[in-house]
Amino acid sequence: MSVYSVKAKGWRYDFTLNGTRHTRGWFKRKQDAVKAATLKKEELKNPVPVIEAPETPIDMAFLDLVNSRLDYVKAYNSERHYTDHLYLAKRWVKEWGKRKCREITPTMIQNYLLKRFRQTSGYTANKELRYIRAVFNFAMHPTRDWMDFNPTRGIEFFPVEKRIKYVPPKKDVLRVILAADPDTQDYLWTIALTMGRMGEVNRLTWQDVNFDARCVTLYTRKKKGGHLTPRSVPMTGKLFEVLVRRFENRDAEKPWVFWHRYWSRKNDCWIEGPYAERKKIMNTLCEKADVKYFRYHALRHYGASMLDSAKVPIGSIQRILGHENRATTEIYLHSVGEGERHAMDILDDGFKTFSHTDSHTDKKRGNS
Repeated sequence: MSVYSVKAKGWRYDFTLNGTRHTRGWFKRKQDAVKAATLKKEELKNPVPVIEAPETPIDMAFLDLVNSRLDYVKAYNSERHYTDHLYLAKRWVKEWGKRKCREITPTMIQNYLLKRFRQTSGYTANKELRYIRAVFNFAMHPTRDWMDFNPTRGIEFFPVEKRIKYVPPKKDVLRVILAADPDTQDYLWTIALTMGRMGEVNRLTWQDVNFDARCVTLYTRKKKGGHLTPRSVPMTGKLFEVLVRRFENRDAEKPWVFWHRYWSRKNDCWIEGPYAERKKIMNTLCEKADVKYFRYHALRHYGASMLDSAKVPIGSIQRILGHENRATTEIYLHSVGEGERHAMDILDDGFKTFSHTDSHTDKKRGNS
């Protein structure tokens, strides 16, 4: 029998009996895990006879598990995260929707991911692996305990070709903004000058704009636990100008800084409210401005790189971007630092010296 701990989670037992593996977590103390494992073994060796056994949690339908997970994501995570989950969940249900959870084996998942890897890319296959793993981890959570084994355990991520994130040059950013209509220009300026995520700016209300303190409060759910977490971002002069003008011309009955009126097919009526997504605009504007396509998120990378080039402390950049980990912020810094430039200058000088010495030696040999 194996009893082991996982950092920040707790203790888990893991043993095999009569060719079947049994594992469960997370216990606060090692002795609790040992005690639970002992009880489990006794239960397996001396099963209680059941006349008419009802369906057990481990036999729940995969479709039911996926729906429960989607409900959870919708409640605790961002709308974008939920949309991504929903899109992938439809694929999984098409594949395994008629099966019980215990019928889905690691081999089945591995074969499915291999197919996705060949059809798309390593990035896509790895994303699906993370999401499928999260679904089964959701079922294994102590508050639910619907399953005692995650079939994705042991499946490795596929190799990917990592590339430097494309960051548009300043002239292309300006051309795209100027190609937009006035309302969209304000929207793009707000994203660029707060380095906010699209969803954060869509969620922005006038209560979040403090003209006296000259700061904007952005909210994100990209935190542990899915809590809607605020952060304050100072206003630049340009952003102050944009938001003051919008405030003076606002509809007093609308709380949102950016909103639209659209026809809802679901409700069969007109609805006024904040934007959910505005992806298609960037494709149209980049084409209109005749620049290489980039998305809203590239503006965050552009702003972070510009601040890094100006030697703004990484801690300040991290707080503006709303990152919990410094390592995440470093991904956004695409500028070449002065340390790297100085190192390459030394290398260049070394080759110049070598070239000069080599040329001088050749001349001496020629004269002799």
